[in-house]
Amino acid sequence: MALSKTNESKNSYLIPFILITVLFFLWGFAHNLNPILIPHLKKACQLTDLQSAFIDSAFFVGYFVMAIPAGLVMNRYGYKFGIIMGLLIFAAGAFLFYPAAGTRTYGLFLFALFIIASGLTFLETAANPYVTVLGDEHTATQRLNLSQSFNGLAASLAPLVGKYYILTDTTISEEQLKSLSSAEIDTLLTHEAQSVQIPYVVIGLVVLTVALILWRTNLPEIKENSESNNTTEQGSIFKQTNLMLGVTAQFFYVGAQVCVSSFFIRFLGKTAEIAERDAAGYLAIALLCFMLGRFLGTLLMKFIAPNRLLAIYSIFNIGLLAIAIAVGGFTSIYALIGVEFFMSIMFPTIFSLSIQGLGAQTKLGSSLVIMSIVGGAIFPVIMGRISDVSSIQTAYIVPLVCFIVVLFFAVKTKSSKGALANSGH
Repeated sequence: MALSKTNESKNSYLIPFILITVLFFLWGFAHNLNPILIPHLKKACQLTDLQSAFIDSAFFVGYFVMAIPAGLVMNRYGYKFGIIMGLLIFAAGAFLFYPAAGTRTYGLFLFALFIIASGLTFLETAANPYVTVLGDEHTATQRLNLSQSFNGLAASLAPLVGKYYILTDTTISEEQLKSLSSAEIDTLLTHEAQSVQIPYVVIGLVVLTVALILWRTNLPEIKENSESNNTTEQGSIFKQTNLMLGVTAQFFYVGAQVCVSSFFIRFLGKTAEIAERDAAGYLAIALLCFMLGRFLGTLLMKFIAPNRLLAIYSIFNIGLLAIAIAVGGFTSIYALIGVEFFMSIMFPTIFSLSIQGLGAQTKLGSSLVIMSIVGGAIFPVIMGRISDVSSIQTAYIVPLVCFIVVLFFAVKTKSSKGALANSGH
């Protein structure tokens, strides 16, 4: 990807890079509260595993619906406008949690999640490609992984917030519900649901504050050079084989990531009889490993081409999920924690490899890759259904299959020039 020629020094990109990296933290936090919401709303709204999986579906359908509109807005009004709009939509969705919890209306919860995801679509459509062009093209994948590392930091903190401020110690059994009147049941369950109100109001206020800061900050509007890759602009973008492979890989990867994380707490409860709050602590450890994996992966890309590292990590995840499915108990828990570590580099690496060389079509290509995040809406539903008819342990075959597709992309995709340059190849 070539940049328009400017007289600005590389240092002029430092402040924008830091501010954009904050966005990675924000959406990482929002994403990783979903694994907390799934068991919590399952209890508060009395849902099956299949019904609780629609939490992820509502969230990731937002990406599918809004990805192209977000790209069109970015093309017309620029990155900064798209980012501000995304933050405002994000905040609106967070505030909707207050009435949703007050009325214990599952449909309103799902709508609020859809709105949040719609806002995040603008942020991700803007921030991911913005980071790749905000500096030397040879270090684009490495730079994106660094920003995404703070997404991993948020991922490790979100379960802890959920553990202490959303999840409760209340256990509601079938026998207990039978002994209560309908009014008493409604009061008990509404009290459970209301624990999400304050955390999401705080999130909304923080997001609005960030929007204000960015509105008052000068962000350079970097243009991709339309003359840099004339062959790319000829014909339909859907003929770009590498991009289409990347869209497919991202579809399956996000599905795998959401499946692994969203049912993690349920998995621990069923296979090792670990209580929800304690399981949330394990999830925080797993997502801390996810963050550490991002930082380590960024370092390793100085020596190993991104597509090769992606292939290696995919193979590890296939093996670890096979162990989780076959063995059970604490061995399976440690295997899933390992899966979180090896998932770490996958989203930014697939993203960067997918859009390399697109030139003026970068924003549209980015929209398509972001659109493929809808995989997170589909695969958890399949996994939830398998869990209902079989077991949560067996259901983890779904992400295993997804990582096979990611491995295929890693083997077939073009090598990243920047990583090869940095690795001395």
